[in-house]
Amino acid sequence: MPTPSREGQAQSLSAEAWQQVSFLIPECGILPEVLKSTIADIGEYYVVRNLPIHELVAHEFIDAFVKKGSCYALTYNTKIDQDNTAALLPNGKLILSVDKDTYEELGLQGRPSQYSGKKIMRYIITIDLTDSGFHPDSKKHNRVLWALKEKKPLEFDFLLAWYNTGAEGSTLMSYFSKNQIQALKPKITFSMLRDLQCPVLQSNELQGKPDESCSTEELFEWLGAVLSQVSLDNKSSSFVSTYCCPQPNTIVEKAFLCTITGFIIPEKIIQLLEQLCSYFDEPKLAYWLTLTVHGFADSPVSWRESEHGFHKGGENLYNFVIFRNLDYWLQMAVGTNDDCPP
Repeated sequence: MPTPSREGQAQSLSAEAWQQVSFLIPECGILPEVLKSTIADIGEYYVVRNLPIHELVAHEFIDAFVKKGSCYALTYNTKIDQDNTAALLPNGKLILSVDKDTYEELGLQGRPSQYSGKKIMRYIITIDLTDSGFHPDSKKHNRVLWALKEKKPLEFDFLLAWYNTGAEGSTLMSYFSKNQIQALKPKITFSMLRDLQCPVLQSNELQGKPDESCSTEELFEWLGAVLSQVSLDNKSSSFVSTYCCPQPNTIVEKAFLCTITGFIIPEKIIQLLEQLCSYFDEPKLAYWLTLTVHGFADSPVSWRESEHGFHKGGENLYNFVIFRNLDYWLQMAVGTNDDCPP
């Protein structure tokens, strides 16, 4: 069977590959109010159309947002293996992933993409906006600004978000008021799964035990099926999947599933994780719960500043399994074109 290409996947995949955060709580009837409040306060983000990238290296922007909180930016609707892309990280580093022609026109120092192959066709440029040598009127700043503004102007649609702890000043909406900016909220969906087959887990048994508990790998595969809404009944007549829940398992009368889709910053995910850990403060029927975070398939970075490639799917995700005694498992996964997570 031929290997599916990215172009061949285009008909079945949305052109807008969003970030997704999901949590699953078995044996959950009513969601606690504090958890509902955390979900409702997941925060908004912005889409800015046709934003020249040189505006992100302007010192007005750096002083207002990069130095006063955690600022995130990611090019929107760009393909990491085909287009020029960019991302602004909360540590103040601007990462550009550009093709060979763009790299040569810019004239900025970079390095070959580690996924270029023998013939280098893509380069990675890193600009540290918080570098002490990157101050107004410095040669370094003037060189970068000239390259991005005059020599090779680059313009993208951007997703933007900013997290600060009470700093006064401008907002992204007011700062980019002259641009085409739109505020968006993540899409939140709730599902109550009834009579769900769940694997039996023991927090201290990562490999599982025959007839006693399932392994981390079996849990990970099962969770993928549940989040993808794949049937677990192993019917021979199914043309989609013959997968079934691993053994041993138990039937859960009610399981609560919440999925949040959009541009969700780490600070909000941490708040959600903390509330999920607090879920066990009072006696609950649930023995464990999960929190799964899928990163953007077309982000130029995945873990910290590690370069991210697409290959066939651009996978990069992590999953927490949190137990009643607050033991936890952390599972991380990436596609072929990625460094191993830290």
